[in-house]
Amino acid sequence: MRSDPLEVACDESGFSGSNLLDPRDPVITHAAVHLDTAEATRVVQAIRARFRYSPREYKANQLLRRIQRPVLEWLLEPGGPLHGRATVHLTDKTFFVVSRLVDYLLGEPSYAAGTSLDRALHQTALHLHLQGPVEFGADRWVDFLKVFASMMRTKRHRIINRPAVDRFFRTLEGLRSDAVDLDPFRRARPQVEAVLTELLDDRAPVPPALEPLLPALVETTLHWTSNGQSVVLVHDEQSALTRHRIARIQQVLNTHQCIALQAVVRVDSRTDPRVQLADLLAGTARRLAITPAADELIGLLTPYVIPTPLWPFPTVTNR
Repeated sequence: MRSDPLEVACDESGFSGSNLLDPRDPVITHAAVHLDTAEATRVVQAIRARFRYSPREYKANQLLRRIQRPVLEWLLEPGGPLHGRATVHLTDKTFFVVSRLVDYLLGEPSYAAGTSLDRALHQTALHLHLQGPVEFGADRWVDFLKVFASMMRTKRHRIINRPAVDRFFRTLEGLRSDAVDLDPFRRARPQVEAVLTELLDDRAPVPPALEPLLPALVETTLHWTSNGQSVVLVHDEQSALTRHRIARIQQVLNTHQCIALQAVVRVDSRTDPRVQLADLLAGTARRLAITPAADELIGLLTPYVIPTPLWPFPTVTNR
């Protein structure tokens, strides 16, 4: 492994706290950019020169307007400032919740769950994600997932929320289908209570169930360290990235593949041009995934997208 770590700046788009099932906001993206501060400053200055006006921070919705689209094309095109030096990770929020349901009730939840380091139950989650709305109706299925998410919210709880657990298993009992076997989930109450007990302590080895940023951080690190290079992630301020959780992620990465995530340094995006560029890429990817635009933009974005178990579609535009 090389001695000098690679410094990669990151930001997300679409963070909605634990409200992961809002149909108006179904995708969260996490982007990473490898430019030094001087290079990023020059790119931001170039964007400002191409803009019709000069806000302090640039957002993807501004670049996706037709009048500004050439700026976005310049950023993403082969030979452009981000080409080969940036990545984006896509998470479908509903599939993330389904994956958590499977991992936490049928598996052994860890910080590797939902990543390429642990795909043992991926096909089970994918089958449930595809068949649940068909077998039970889309609205009823989403209501069930909301009950699961409510049960898994442990913040500010000092004891297990047993009414929420009771409600979840009552709702689960009412779902019956020959095509979807939910009996293993019905038998999982002892595991649910054990997991929820662990989650009462934020220092537990079990990660919070409703934080999609954590597996995205793992996948981003896996990509940027695939050649043996250790990394330091420079990240926009995020409440999900506590010192304990970062340490757990480092432990998981080192246990599985001896990969060194040396540190996560949190900064204010308004003062770091590298993070501003990551924010632009993340916002662009999220908007294109939700409301696909011109084919040329999808084509330019696709090389930046890294594989992830949390995007259950073959391409960016197949939602």
